[in-house]
Amino acid sequence: MKRQTLPHPLPLSPWRLRRLHLLILLALFTLSCRLVDEAFQSGANETPAGVDRNDAIFFDGGQPQTLDPAKTHGGPDGELGHIFSGLVTLDQTMQVQPELAAGWTVSDDGRTYTFYLRQNALFHDGRPLTAGDVIYSWERAANPDTGSDTAQTYLGDIVGVQEMLDGQADHIRGLRAIDDHTLEVQLREPVVYFLQKLAYPVAFVVDRNNVTAANWEHHPNGTGPYKLQTWRDDELIVLERFDNYYLEPAATRHIVINLGPGLSLGRYEQGQIDLVGIGGANLERARDPNNRFYDELATAVALCTATIGLNNRLAPFDDVRVRQAFNLALDRELLIETFSDGNAIPASGALPPGMPGYIYKPERGYPYDPTQARQLLAEAGYSDISQFPTLTYTTSGYGDVSDYDAAIITMWQENLGVTIEPQIIDPFQYYDEIYNGNVGHFFGGGWCADYPDPQNFLDILYHSGSRQNIGGYQNTAVDALLETGRVARDVNQRMALYAEIEDEIVADAPVVFLNHGLSAVLVSPELQNYVLTPFGVRQWHLLAVDRSS
Repeated sequence: MKRQTLPHPLPLSPWRLRRLHLLILLALFTLSCRLVDEAFQSGANETPAGVDRNDAIFFDGGQPQTLDPAKTHGGPDGELGHIFSGLVTLDQTMQVQPELAAGWTVSDDGRTYTFYLRQNALFHDGRPLTAGDVIYSWERAANPDTGSDTAQTYLGDIVGVQEMLDGQADHIRGLRAIDDHTLEVQLREPVVYFLQKLAYPVAFVVDRNNVTAANWEHHPNGTGPYKLQTWRDDELIVLERFDNYYLEPAATRHIVINLGPGLSLGRYEQGQIDLVGIGGANLERARDPNNRFYDELATAVALCTATIGLNNRLAPFDDVRVRQAFNLALDRELLIETFSDGNAIPASGALPPGMPGYIYKPERGYPYDPTQARQLLAEAGYSDISQFPTLTYTTSGYGDVSDYDAAIITMWQENLGVTIEPQIIDPFQYYDEIYNGNVGHFFGGGWCADYPDPQNFLDILYHSGSRQNIGGYQNTAVDALLETGRVARDVNQRMALYAEIEDEIVADAPVVFLNHGLSAVLVSPELQNYVLTPFGVRQWHLLAVDRSS
Protein backbone atom coordinates (compact mmCIF):
# COMPACT_ATOMS: atom_id res chain seq x y z
CA MET A 1 0.00 0.00 0.00
CA LYS A 2 1.34 3.39 -0.98
CA ARG A 3 2.10 5.56 2.01
CA GLN A 4 1.28 9.23 2.11
CA THR A 5 4.03 11.76 2.57
CA LEU A 6 3.62 14.65 4.95
CA PRO A 7 5.63 17.86 4.66
CA HIS A 8 8.29 18.49 7.30
CA PRO A 9 6.39 20.26 10.07
CA LEU A 10 7.02 23.80 11.16
CA PRO A 11 7.01 24.58 14.90
CA LEU A 12 3.53 24.31 16.35
CA SER A 13 1.44 27.38 17.07
CA PRO A 14 2.33 28.83 20.46
CA TRP A 15 -0.70 27.62 22.39
CA ARG A 16 0.54 26.30 25.68
CA LEU A 17 -2.12 24.40 27.57
CA ARG A 18 0.25 23.21 30.27
CA ARG A 19 -2.26 23.61 33.05
CA LEU A 20 -5.09 21.81 31.26
CA HIS A 21 -5.65 18.10 31.84
CA LEU A 22 -6.29 15.47 29.23
CA LEU A 23 -3.67 15.12 26.53
CA ILE A 24 -2.11 18.55 26.45
CA LEU A 25 0.75 17.37 28.69
CA LEU A 26 1.44 14.51 26.29
CA ALA A 27 1.24 16.79 23.28
CA LEU A 28 3.87 19.08 24.75
CA PHE A 29 6.28 16.18 25.10
CA THR A 30 5.64 14.45 21.78
CA LEU A 31 4.65 17.23 19.42
CA SER A 32 6.54 20.26 20.68
CA CYS A 33 10.23 20.79 21.42
CA ARG A 34 10.96 20.12 17.73
CA LEU A 35 13.03 23.26 17.44
CA VAL A 36 16.14 23.34 15.31
CA ASP A 37 19.43 24.17 16.99
CA GLU A 38 20.12 27.87 17.01
CA ALA A 39 21.74 30.48 19.21
CA PHE A 40 19.12 31.18 21.84
CA GLN A 41 19.12 34.68 23.29
CA SER A 42 16.54 35.12 26.06
CA GLY A 43 18.04 38.01 27.92
CA ALA A 44 19.65 38.24 31.32
CA ASN A 45 19.18 35.52 33.87
CA GLU A 46 17.24 37.59 36.37
CA THR A 47 16.21 36.38 39.81
CA PRO A 48 13.12 37.95 41.44
CA ALA A 49 13.71 40.22 44.41
CA GLY A 50 13.98 38.35 47.69
CA VAL A 51 14.77 35.02 46.02
CA ASP A 52 18.13 33.36 46.68
CA ARG A 53 19.05 31.42 43.54
CA ASN A 54 20.91 28.90 45.69
CA ASP A 55 17.67 28.11 47.54
CA ALA A 56 15.19 28.21 44.66
CA ILE A 57 14.06 26.08 41.72
CA PHE A 58 13.20 27.61 38.36
CA PHE A 59 10.68 26.36 35.79
CA ASP A 60 8.89 27.62 32.71
CA GLY A 61 5.12 27.37 32.71
CA GLY A 62 1.89 28.73 31.32
CA GLN A 63 -0.53 31.24 32.77
CA PRO A 64 -2.80 29.22 35.10
CA GLN A 65 -6.37 29.03 33.92
CA THR A 66 -7.39 28.80 37.58
CA LEU A 67 -5.99 28.16 41.04
CA ASP A 68 -9.38 26.89 42.24
CA PRO A 69 -9.09 23.17 43.09
CA ALA A 70 -12.77 22.66 42.29
CA LYS A 71 -12.45 24.10 38.79
CA THR A 72 -9.08 22.93 37.52
CA HIS A 73 -8.71 20.30 34.84
CA GLY A 74 -5.09 19.77 35.83
CA GLY A 75 -3.43 17.41 38.24
CA PRO A 76 -1.60 18.10 41.50
CA ASP A 77 1.85 18.48 39.94
CA GLY A 78 1.68 22.24 39.34
CA GLU A 79 1.48 25.30 41.55
CA LEU A 80 -2.14 24.63 42.57
CA GLY A 81 -1.20 21.21 43.93
CA HIS A 82 1.56 22.70 46.09
CA ILE A 83 -0.51 25.55 47.50
CA PHE A 84 -3.41 23.27 48.47
CA SER A 85 -3.54 19.72 49.80
CA GLY A 86 -6.04 16.96 50.46
CA LEU A 87 -6.57 14.06 52.80
CA VAL A 88 -4.18 11.88 50.81
CA THR A 89 -1.56 12.26 48.10
CA LEU A 90 0.18 10.04 45.57
CA ASP A 91 3.94 9.81 46.06
CA GLN A 92 6.68 9.51 43.44
CA THR A 93 5.92 5.77 43.17
CA MET A 94 2.21 6.58 42.61
CA GLN A 95 1.20 5.03 45.94
CA VAL A 96 -1.39 6.57 48.27
CA GLN A 97 0.17 8.30 51.27
CA PRO A 98 -1.40 10.18 54.21
CA GLU A 99 -1.55 13.94 53.80
CA LEU A 100 -4.01 16.03 55.85
CA ALA A 101 -5.28 12.71 57.19
CA ALA A 102 -2.79 11.02 59.48
CA GLY A 103 -4.62 7.75 58.91
CA TRP A 104 -7.99 6.11 58.28
CA THR A 105 -10.03 3.00 58.82
CA VAL A 106 -12.37 1.25 56.41
CA SER A 107 -15.46 -0.72 57.41
CA ASP A 108 -15.71 -4.40 56.55
CA ASP A 109 -18.21 -3.70 53.78
CA GLY A 110 -15.91 -1.07 52.25
CA ARG A 111 -18.57 1.65 52.39
CA THR A 112 -17.46 3.71 55.40
CA TYR A 113 -14.13 5.51 55.66
CA THR A 114 -13.15 7.24 58.88
CA PHE A 115 -10.33 9.76 58.49
CA TYR A 116 -8.26 11.03 61.41
CA LEU A 117 -6.97 14.51 60.59
CA ARG A 118 -3.58 15.78 61.71
CA GLN A 119 -4.03 18.02 64.72
CA ASN A 120 -1.09 20.21 63.66
CA ALA A 121 -2.47 20.91 60.17
CA LEU A 122 -2.75 24.65 59.54
CA PHE A 123 -3.86 26.95 56.78
CA HIS A 124 -1.22 29.38 55.58
CA ASP A 125 -2.74 32.13 57.75
CA GLY A 126 -2.23 29.96 60.83
CA ARG A 127 -5.82 28.81 61.34
CA PRO A 128 -6.12 25.14 62.38
CA LEU A 129 -7.80 22.84 59.90
CA THR A 130 -10.92 20.95 60.99
CA ALA A 131 -13.16 18.24 59.59
CA GLY A 132 -15.68 21.00 58.87
CA ASP A 133 -13.23 22.52 56.39
CA VAL A 134 -13.10 19.27 54.45
CA ILE A 135 -16.89 19.05 54.38
CA TYR A 136 -17.20 22.68 53.27
CA SER A 137 -14.65 22.15 50.49
CA TRP A 138 -16.35 19.06 49.09
CA GLU A 139 -19.82 20.59 49.34
CA ARG A 140 -18.56 23.70 47.58
CA ALA A 141 -17.16 21.53 44.79
CA ALA A 142 -20.48 19.67 44.49
CA ASN A 143 -22.55 22.85 44.52
CA PRO A 144 -23.80 23.37 40.94
CA ASP A 145 -23.15 27.11 41.31
CA THR A 146 -19.42 26.36 41.54
CA GLY A 147 -19.45 24.78 38.09
CA SER A 148 -16.94 22.01 38.76
CA ASP A 149 -16.39 19.63 35.84
CA THR A 150 -14.60 17.10 38.04
CA ALA A 151 -16.65 16.84 41.27
CA GLN A 152 -18.84 14.05 39.93
CA THR A 153 -15.86 12.08 38.64
CA TYR A 154 -13.74 12.16 41.80
CA LEU A 155 -16.26 12.73 44.61
CA GLY A 156 -19.32 11.08 43.09
CA ASP A 157 -18.88 7.82 45.02
CA ILE A 158 -19.85 9.63 48.23
CA VAL A 159 -23.48 9.35 49.30
CA GLY A 160 -25.30 12.60 48.50
CA VAL A 161 -22.81 14.14 46.07
CA GLN A 162 -24.97 13.46 43.04
CA GLU A 163 -27.99 15.00 44.76
CA MET A 164 -26.02 18.20 45.37
CA LEU A 165 -24.75 18.27 41.80
CA ASP A 166 -28.34 17.89 40.60
CA GLY A 167 -29.50 20.77 42.80
CA GLN A 168 -31.66 18.47 44.94
CA ALA A 169 -29.75 18.97 48.21
CA ASP A 170 -27.78 21.67 49.98
CA HIS A 171 -25.34 19.35 51.73
CA ILE A 172 -23.61 15.99 51.22
CA ARG A 173 -25.41 13.57 53.49
CA GLY A 174 -22.59 11.02 53.35
CA LEU A 175 -20.23 13.31 55.28
CA ARG A 176 -20.17 13.64 59.07
CA ALA A 177 -17.74 15.45 61.36
CA ILE A 178 -17.48 13.21 64.41
CA ASP A 179 -15.29 15.87 66.01
CA ASP A 180 -12.90 18.57 64.79
CA HIS A 181 -10.33 16.00 63.68
CA THR A 182 -12.44 12.97 62.72
CA LEU A 183 -14.36 12.75 59.45
CA GLU A 184 -16.71 9.93 58.47
CA VAL A 185 -17.40 9.35 54.77
CA GLN A 186 -20.16 7.05 53.50
CA LEU A 187 -19.86 5.63 49.98
CA ARG A 188 -22.67 4.48 47.70
CA GLU A 189 -20.59 1.45 46.70
CA PRO A 190 -17.38 -0.13 48.02
CA VAL A 191 -15.02 1.16 45.32
CA VAL A 192 -11.45 -0.01 45.87
CA TYR A 193 -9.85 3.06 44.24
CA PHE A 194 -11.64 5.67 46.37
CA LEU A 195 -8.50 6.85 48.16
CA GLN A 196 -6.66 7.29 44.86
CA LYS A 197 -9.42 9.58 43.60
CA LEU A 198 -9.04 11.79 46.67
CA ALA A 199 -5.54 12.72 45.48
CA TYR A 200 -7.11 14.75 42.65
CA PRO A 201 -7.32 18.53 43.30
CA VAL A 202 -11.14 18.71 43.43
CA ALA A 203 -10.86 16.93 46.81
CA PHE A 204 -8.36 19.48 48.18
CA VAL A 205 -9.31 21.67 51.14
CA VAL A 206 -10.01 25.38 50.80
CA ASP A 207 -10.72 28.09 53.37
CA ARG A 208 -14.33 29.34 53.35
CA ASN A 209 -13.41 32.93 54.18
CA ASN A 210 -10.72 32.95 51.53
CA VAL A 211 -12.65 31.54 48.55
CA THR A 212 -15.61 33.88 49.13
CA ALA A 213 -13.39 36.98 48.93
CA ALA A 214 -12.83 39.02 45.79
CA ASN A 215 -9.85 38.03 43.61
CA TRP A 216 -9.05 35.24 46.07
CA GLU A 217 -7.09 33.14 43.57
CA HIS A 218 -4.30 35.72 43.63
CA HIS A 219 -4.25 35.42 47.45
CA PRO A 220 -5.09 31.76 48.18
CA ASN A 221 -5.04 30.46 51.75
CA GLY A 222 -4.14 26.80 51.35
CA THR A 223 -2.64 24.07 53.49
CA GLY A 224 0.07 22.87 51.11
CA PRO A 225 3.86 22.96 51.45
CA TYR A 226 4.10 26.28 49.57
CA LYS A 227 2.18 29.53 49.72
CA LEU A 228 1.73 31.97 46.85
CA GLN A 229 4.13 34.90 47.21
CA THR A 230 3.79 36.56 43.79
CA TRP A 231 1.57 36.14 40.75
CA ARG A 232 2.00 38.62 37.91
CA ASP A 233 -0.26 37.52 35.08
CA ASP A 234 1.56 36.15 32.01
CA GLU A 235 4.88 37.04 33.64
CA LEU A 236 5.79 35.29 36.89
CA ILE A 237 4.67 33.10 39.77
CA VAL A 238 6.75 32.74 42.92
CA LEU A 239 5.91 30.20 45.63
CA GLU A 240 7.43 30.50 49.10
CA ARG A 241 7.94 27.64 51.53
CA PHE A 242 5.29 27.33 54.24
CA ASP A 243 7.47 26.78 57.28
CA ASN A 244 4.55 25.58 59.44
CA TYR A 245 3.58 22.84 57.02
CA TYR A 246 2.31 19.87 59.03
CA LEU A 247 4.80 17.45 57.44
CA GLU A 248 8.48 18.08 56.75
CA PRO A 249 8.83 21.57 55.27
CA ALA A 250 9.82 21.88 51.63
CA ALA A 251 13.49 21.32 50.87
CA THR A 252 13.76 24.57 48.87
CA ARG A 253 12.51 27.99 49.95
CA HIS A 254 11.22 29.26 46.61
CA ILE A 255 9.74 27.94 43.38
CA VAL A 256 9.95 30.45 40.52
CA ILE A 257 7.81 29.87 37.42
CA ASN A 258 8.37 32.01 34.35
CA LEU A 259 5.04 32.63 32.57
CA GLY A 260 6.45 34.92 29.89
CA PRO A 261 7.57 34.25 26.33
CA GLY A 262 10.78 32.53 25.39
CA LEU A 263 12.09 29.22 24.15
CA SER A 264 12.24 26.88 27.12
CA LEU A 265 14.97 24.67 25.70
CA GLY A 266 17.14 27.71 25.13
CA ARG A 267 16.52 28.91 28.67
CA TYR A 268 17.49 25.49 29.96
CA GLU A 269 20.71 25.55 27.93
CA GLN A 270 21.57 28.90 29.51
CA GLY A 271 20.93 27.55 33.02
CA GLN A 272 17.90 29.77 33.58
CA ILE A 273 15.53 26.88 34.36
CA ASP A 274 16.15 23.51 35.98
CA LEU A 275 13.83 21.27 33.98
CA VAL A 276 12.43 21.19 30.45
CA GLY A 277 10.36 18.82 28.35
CA ILE A 278 12.04 17.56 25.20
CA GLY A 279 10.88 15.62 22.19
CA GLY A 280 11.31 14.92 18.49
CA ALA A 281 14.69 15.56 16.93
CA ASN A 282 16.04 17.16 20.11
CA LEU A 283 15.22 13.99 22.04
CA GLU A 284 17.01 11.86 19.46
CA ARG A 285 20.10 14.04 19.76
CA ALA A 286 19.99 13.90 23.56
CA ARG A 287 19.99 10.09 23.37
CA ASP A 288 23.42 10.17 21.73
CA PRO A 289 26.04 9.33 24.41
CA ASN A 290 28.25 12.04 22.90
CA ASN A 291 25.60 14.72 23.35
CA ARG A 292 26.06 17.21 26.17
CA PHE A 293 22.57 16.45 27.48
CA TYR A 294 22.89 12.65 27.50
CA ASP A 295 23.42 12.40 31.26
CA GLU A 296 20.61 14.90 31.94
CA LEU A 297 17.91 13.02 30.00
CA ALA A 298 15.11 11.20 31.83
CA THR A 299 12.41 9.26 29.99
CA ALA A 300 9.29 7.39 31.02
CA VAL A 301 6.30 5.81 29.34
CA ALA A 302 3.46 8.27 29.90
CA LEU A 303 0.19 6.83 31.12
CA CYS A 304 -1.57 8.80 28.43
CA THR A 305 -3.66 8.02 25.38
CA ALA A 306 -3.98 10.54 22.59
CA THR A 307 -7.38 10.56 20.90
CA ILE A 308 -9.58 12.67 18.72
CA GLY A 309 -13.02 12.89 20.23
CA LEU A 310 -16.03 12.05 18.10
CA ASN A 311 -19.47 13.49 18.77
CA ASN A 312 -21.45 10.25 19.07
CA ARG A 313 -24.67 12.25 19.49
CA LEU A 314 -24.39 13.94 16.12
CA ALA A 315 -24.78 12.39 12.66
CA PRO A 316 -22.85 10.91 10.98
CA PHE A 317 -20.89 9.79 14.06
CA ASP A 318 -23.98 8.30 15.65
CA ASP A 319 -23.26 5.39 13.26
CA VAL A 320 -20.55 3.02 14.47
CA ARG A 321 -19.52 2.26 10.89
CA VAL A 322 -18.66 5.89 10.28
CA ARG A 323 -16.65 6.05 13.52
CA GLN A 324 -14.78 2.89 12.51
CA ALA A 325 -14.12 4.30 9.05
CA PHE A 326 -12.40 7.40 10.43
CA ASN A 327 -10.23 5.20 12.65
CA LEU A 328 -9.20 3.11 9.63
CA ALA A 329 -8.48 6.13 7.42
CA LEU A 330 -5.75 7.57 9.65
CA ASP A 331 -2.10 6.53 9.30
CA ARG A 332 -0.99 6.69 12.92
CA GLU A 333 2.53 5.47 12.22
CA LEU A 334 3.12 8.22 9.67
CA LEU A 335 1.90 10.83 12.13
CA ILE A 336 4.24 9.48 14.80
CA GLU A 337 7.22 9.41 12.42
CA THR A 338 6.51 12.92 11.17
CA PHE A 339 5.65 14.74 14.37
CA SER A 340 7.46 12.88 17.13
CA ASP A 341 10.30 11.14 15.28
CA GLY A 342 8.89 7.76 16.29
CA ASN A 343 8.82 8.56 20.01
CA ALA A 344 5.37 7.10 20.52
CA ILE A 345 3.47 3.93 19.70
CA PRO A 346 0.15 3.68 17.85
CA ALA A 347 -2.83 3.29 20.16
CA SER A 348 -4.98 0.23 19.55
CA GLY A 349 -7.22 0.94 22.50
CA ALA A 350 -7.95 3.13 25.48
CA LEU A 351 -5.42 1.89 28.06
CA PRO A 352 -1.76 2.90 27.74
CA PRO A 353 1.11 0.44 28.30
CA GLY A 354 2.07 0.38 31.97
CA MET A 355 -1.48 0.86 33.18
CA PRO A 356 -2.75 -2.08 35.26
CA GLY A 357 -5.08 -4.06 33.04
CA TYR A 358 -3.26 -3.20 29.80
CA ILE A 359 -3.05 -6.18 27.47
CA TYR A 360 -1.28 -6.12 24.13
CA LYS A 361 -3.55 -7.64 21.49
CA PRO A 362 -2.27 -7.41 17.90
CA GLU A 363 -5.77 -8.07 16.59
CA ARG A 364 -7.31 -5.19 18.56
CA GLY A 365 -7.61 -1.76 17.05
CA TYR A 366 -7.71 -0.24 13.59
CA PRO A 367 -4.93 -0.72 11.03
CA TYR A 368 -4.43 1.85 8.33
CA ASP A 369 -6.86 0.74 5.61
CA PRO A 370 -8.51 3.54 3.59
CA THR A 371 -10.15 1.01 1.26
CA GLN A 372 -12.02 -0.69 4.07
CA ALA A 373 -12.84 2.75 5.49
CA ARG A 374 -14.54 3.80 2.25
CA GLN A 375 -16.42 0.49 2.18
CA LEU A 376 -17.77 1.15 5.67
CA LEU A 377 -18.92 4.62 4.64
CA ALA A 378 -20.73 3.08 1.69
CA GLU A 379 -22.40 0.55 4.00
CA ALA A 380 -23.50 3.46 6.18
CA GLY A 381 -25.29 5.01 3.21
CA TYR A 382 -22.55 7.21 1.79
CA SER A 383 -21.63 5.42 -1.43
CA ASP A 384 -22.00 8.88 -2.98
CA ILE A 385 -19.53 10.76 -0.81
CA SER A 386 -20.86 14.08 -2.12
CA GLN A 387 -23.84 13.46 0.15
CA PHE A 388 -21.60 13.30 3.21
CA PRO A 389 -22.07 16.33 5.46
CA THR A 390 -19.36 18.92 6.03
CA LEU A 391 -17.67 18.15 9.33
CA THR A 392 -16.45 20.53 12.02
CA TYR A 393 -13.10 19.89 13.73
CA THR A 394 -12.86 21.73 17.07
CA THR A 395 -9.38 22.48 18.36
CA SER A 396 -7.62 25.07 20.49
CA GLY A 397 -5.27 27.76 19.30
CA TYR A 398 -4.73 31.42 18.60
CA GLY A 399 -5.87 31.66 15.00
CA ASP A 400 -3.94 28.96 13.17
CA VAL A 401 -4.52 25.24 12.96
CA SER A 402 -1.47 23.36 14.20
CA ASP A 403 0.54 21.36 11.68
CA TYR A 404 -0.49 18.17 13.46
CA ASP A 405 -4.21 18.90 13.21
CA ALA A 406 -3.77 20.06 9.61
CA ALA A 407 -2.10 16.77 8.72
CA ILE A 408 -4.95 14.77 10.25
CA ILE A 409 -7.60 16.81 8.47
CA THR A 410 -5.73 16.51 5.16
CA MET A 411 -5.33 12.76 5.53
CA TRP A 412 -9.05 12.25 6.13
CA GLN A 413 -10.04 14.54 3.29
CA GLU A 414 -7.74 12.78 0.82
CA ASN A 415 -8.55 9.24 1.95
CA LEU A 416 -12.31 9.63 2.30
CA GLY A 417 -13.19 12.55 0.08
CA VAL A 418 -14.92 14.40 2.93
CA THR A 419 -14.81 18.10 3.77
CA ILE A 420 -13.64 19.17 7.24
CA GLU A 421 -13.69 22.72 8.55
CA PRO A 422 -11.61 23.63 11.63
CA GLN A 423 -13.16 25.56 14.51
CA ILE A 424 -10.45 27.18 16.61
CA ILE A 425 -11.17 28.15 20.22
CA ASP A 426 -8.96 30.20 22.50
CA PRO A 427 -7.05 27.79 24.78
CA PHE A 428 -8.33 29.50 27.93
CA GLN A 429 -11.90 28.88 26.79
CA TYR A 430 -11.42 25.50 25.14
CA TYR A 431 -12.40 23.15 27.94
CA ASP A 432 -15.27 25.35 29.08
CA GLU A 433 -16.60 25.20 25.54
CA ILE A 434 -16.32 21.46 25.02
CA TYR A 435 -17.77 20.66 28.44
CA ASN A 436 -20.67 22.90 27.49
CA GLY A 437 -21.20 20.81 24.36
CA ASN A 438 -19.51 22.98 21.74
CA VAL A 439 -17.58 20.06 20.25
CA GLY A 440 -18.64 20.02 16.61
CA HIS A 441 -18.08 16.62 14.99
CA PHE A 442 -14.47 16.17 16.17
CA PHE A 443 -12.65 17.68 19.11
CA GLY A 444 -9.07 17.50 20.27
CA GLY A 445 -8.72 15.39 23.38
CA GLY A 446 -7.00 12.51 25.09
CA TRP A 447 -6.41 11.49 28.66
CA CYS A 448 -3.53 11.10 31.10
CA ALA A 449 -3.99 9.01 34.22
CA ASP A 450 -4.71 10.57 37.59
CA TYR A 451 -4.24 7.26 39.39
CA PRO A 452 -3.03 3.82 38.27
CA ASP A 453 -6.29 1.93 37.81
CA PRO A 454 -8.04 1.06 34.51
CA GLN A 455 -11.25 2.55 35.90
CA ASN A 456 -9.55 5.95 35.55
CA PHE A 457 -9.71 5.53 31.77
CA LEU A 458 -12.53 3.16 30.93
CA ASP A 459 -15.21 4.21 33.42
CA ILE A 460 -14.45 7.90 33.57
CA LEU A 461 -14.25 8.36 29.81
CA TYR A 462 -16.80 5.89 28.47
CA HIS A 463 -19.60 5.37 31.01
CA SER A 464 -22.70 7.10 29.64
CA GLY A 465 -23.27 8.94 32.93
CA SER A 466 -19.76 10.33 33.29
CA ARG A 467 -19.16 14.06 33.02
CA GLN A 468 -15.88 13.30 31.21
CA ASN A 469 -17.68 11.35 28.48
CA ILE A 470 -17.73 14.46 26.32
CA GLY A 471 -18.52 12.68 23.07
CA GLY A 472 -21.72 11.15 24.45
CA TYR A 473 -20.83 7.50 23.87
CA GLN A 474 -23.57 5.13 25.10
CA ASN A 475 -23.60 1.37 25.39
CA THR A 476 -25.83 -0.11 28.10
CA ALA A 477 -23.89 -3.39 28.16
CA VAL A 478 -20.61 -1.51 28.68
CA ASP A 479 -22.24 0.60 31.41
CA ALA A 480 -23.30 -2.56 33.25
CA LEU A 481 -19.83 -4.07 33.02
CA LEU A 482 -18.23 -0.83 34.22
CA GLU A 483 -20.57 -0.70 37.20
CA THR A 484 -19.60 -4.27 38.08
CA GLY A 485 -15.93 -3.36 37.80
CA ARG A 486 -16.33 -0.53 40.29
CA VAL A 487 -17.19 -2.85 43.16
CA ALA A 488 -15.25 -5.99 42.25
CA ARG A 489 -12.65 -6.67 44.93
CA ASP A 490 -10.75 -9.58 43.42
CA VAL A 491 -7.85 -8.11 41.42
CA ASN A 492 -7.75 -10.81 38.76
CA GLN A 493 -11.50 -10.63 38.27
CA ARG A 494 -11.36 -6.85 37.88
CA MET A 495 -8.53 -6.95 35.34
CA ALA A 496 -10.27 -9.64 33.26
CA LEU A 497 -13.46 -7.62 33.34
CA TYR A 498 -11.71 -4.44 32.19
CA ALA A 499 -10.09 -6.37 29.32
CA GLU A 500 -13.57 -7.38 28.15
CA ILE A 501 -14.80 -3.82 28.55
CA GLU A 502 -11.93 -2.40 26.52
CA ASP A 503 -12.63 -4.85 23.68
CA GLU A 504 -16.25 -3.65 23.59
CA ILE A 505 -15.26 0.01 23.64
CA VAL A 506 -12.68 -0.36 20.86
CA ALA A 507 -15.22 -2.17 18.68
CA ASP A 508 -17.63 0.75 19.15
CA ALA A 509 -14.91 3.28 18.20
CA PRO A 510 -16.29 6.17 20.29
CA VAL A 511 -13.08 8.14 19.60
CA VAL A 512 -10.21 7.96 17.15
CA PHE A 513 -7.37 6.29 19.03
CA LEU A 514 -4.03 7.92 18.12
CA ASN A 515 -0.98 7.06 20.19
CA HIS A 516 0.68 6.53 23.54
CA GLY A 517 3.62 8.83 23.93
CA LEU A 518 6.94 8.94 25.69
CA SER A 519 7.60 11.58 28.32
CA ALA A 520 11.11 12.96 28.25
CA VAL A 521 12.72 15.78 30.21
CA LEU A 522 16.13 17.28 30.69
CA VAL A 523 16.96 17.58 34.39
CA SER A 524 19.67 19.99 35.50
CA PRO A 525 22.54 18.34 37.41
CA GLU A 526 21.89 21.00 40.04
CA LEU A 527 18.34 19.69 40.67
CA GLN A 528 18.09 16.86 43.19
CA ASN A 529 15.40 14.25 43.97
CA TYR A 530 13.30 14.78 40.84
CA VAL A 531 11.52 11.69 39.49
CA LEU A 532 9.88 11.61 36.06
CA THR A 533 6.67 9.76 36.81
CA PRO A 534 4.22 8.23 34.27
CA PHE A 535 1.72 10.91 35.27
CA GLY A 536 2.00 14.09 37.28
CA VAL A 537 2.33 13.85 41.05
CA ARG A 538 3.17 16.56 43.55
CA GLN A 539 6.90 16.59 44.28
CA TRP A 540 8.30 20.13 44.17
CA HIS A 541 8.50 20.18 47.97
CA LEU A 542 10.89 17.22 47.81
CA LEU A 543 13.31 18.86 45.37
CA ALA A 544 16.56 20.49 46.39
CA VAL A 545 19.29 22.31 44.48
CA ASP A 546 23.06 22.31 44.71
CA ARG A 547 24.57 25.14 42.68
CA SER A 548 28.04 24.89 44.18
CA SER A 549 29.62 23.36 41.07
